[in-house]
Amino acid sequence: MTTQGGNRSTTTLVAAVAVVLAVAAASSLAGVASAEKAGGFVVTGRVYCDPCRAGFETNVSRSVAGATVEVVCRHFGASKETLKAEATTDDSGWYKLEIDQDHQEEICEVVLARSPDPGCAEIEEFRDRARVPLTSNNGIKQQGVRYANPIAFFRKDPLKECGALLEKYDLKDASETP
Repeated sequence: MTTQGGNRSTTTLVAAVAVVLAVAAASSLAGVASAEKAGGFVVTGRVYCDPCRAGFETNVSRSVAGATVEVVCRHFGASKETLKAEATTDDSGWYKLEIDQDHQEEICEVVLARSPDPGCAEIEEFRDRARVPLTSNNGIKQQGVRYANPIAFFRKDPLKECGALLEKYDLKDASETP
């Protein structure tokens, strides 16, 4: 049998936990909201190793910890960079980079720079980047967070099991490379 005093303790504990969670959520959103108000963004994404050279993640793909990526922006039709910032991936292959201003008139991309794994360090042109919009004037409501598509380093020679693995994907109608 539970006493009424026990219910009050449980209710108080639940309320305290709810307040702590609300404060934690508000403080994490405040950082993102302040980045957006200041015209800035948080760019995040993941880097993986493509051991089959498939161009997409497979069952044998793995995250690359310690990889270096760069966010590079340039004006449309120009090659001169207006922004270049660098980040390193964590143990799960994720990176996070704060950009402090709006780049509405520019093309911005996350680009592979360096892999810490010599066995999976090949960079293939046009497959080494993910475009990311760094402007508030594009209809995206993400509170200053921009998610880039995953990008991959390649093995020089695909794993032996890749042929059988890729057959399971039934890619007969797909073009070979871009």
